[in-house]
Amino acid sequence: MKILVLTLITNGPDPVTGRTPTPNARLHRVVDNAVLAEELGFDGYAVGERHERPFLSSAPPVVLSHIAARTSRITLFTGVTTLSLLDPVRAYEDYATLDQLADGRLELIIGKGNGAAQAQLFDVTTDDQWDRNAEGYELFRRLWREERTTWSGRFRPPLVDAETWPPPRQHPVRVWHGSATSKESVEVAARYGDPLFSANVTNPIEPYAELIAHYRERWAAHGHDPADALVGAGTAAFHIAPTSQQAIEEFRPAYAARLAAAERFGLPTVFPTVEDFVERSSALVGSPQQIVDKVLRYHAVFGHEVLHLHLDGDGLTPRRQREQLETFQSEVAPALRADVPSRPLAGAVPRDPDDARPADSPVGVAS
Repeated sequence: MKILVLTLITNGPDPVTGRTPTPNARLHRVVDNAVLAEELGFDGYAVGERHERPFLSSAPPVVLSHIAARTSRITLFTGVTTLSLLDPVRAYEDYATLDQLADGRLELIIGKGNGAAQAQLFDVTTDDQWDRNAEGYELFRRLWREERTTWSGRFRPPLVDAETWPPPRQHPVRVWHGSATSKESVEVAARYGDPLFSANVTNPIEPYAELIAHYRERWAAHGHDPADALVGAGTAAFHIAPTSQQAIEEFRPAYAARLAAAERFGLPTVFPTVEDFVERSSALVGSPQQIVDKVLRYHAVFGHEVLHLHLDGDGLTPRRQREQLETFQSEVAPALRADVPSRPLAGAVPRDPDDARPADSPVGVAS
């Protein structure tokens, strides 16, 4: 199993101290966490995209470019790129440039996005977001594969023999389709033969299991080899401790803060108590063995090869967060990797001789 860590870059009051970090401090902690994730041996680091409070994740290519400069091995993900809101040409240019700077370590998870601000900021509504997402991906996919593109659609001006530049380092970058409960995203993924990443965070297992089963059915219906289908799945929370009782008590303030935020934003309460949340959701809150058992129980239903952990560290000091990740890597990850075979993620592409820059030459100055 491949293991990613994910941040949506939420920025609200800490559930323990009550203090809200400055945007500067929060963004720098995201980058530092990515460096830590690479140091500890995680396979990937994902940055989400949201366009409203309390998230600071409106520009994932910018954040990931800074992370690319601070890391050298870890695969960089988006989680997700909200393609329904973006011009596909502009998105291609941003991510192809990022793929070059990251030496081919980029994978994308795309989705329609959500949140009330989308209609106000981008004039994208629930009436057209699915059509925009599907049409945008049709063009986006072609741009990664074609030197010149002729295309027309509903939501942006047509292209005639258009060249997009720069080329990516990978040809092409792999694109996953993120889905919570929508069969529309599943259908697009299955039609193109692309992998699916199930959000798996808001509800119990049943609706996500149904959606993944539908993906595999549609994959085969579109003529793809069932053995080639690739699935990833998220988790609702992460907190590890020597015993389940300690893990739940330490996580309790963070969950109380989640419930308060859900009430503030008018969101439904699916799991009314932290105990119910730990029992019935995908949250990995417990002892190392309990976390192993839960992931494998979900894997028996989903057949997923890639897992993500939330890495926002609510209520944790940087030192305590590091201890949690170290424990996961030493006591949980080896069992998951041993029990769940997985295909490789994007890795650094070897440099061409012409890419090399003498170590003693200042950037931008020829030797």
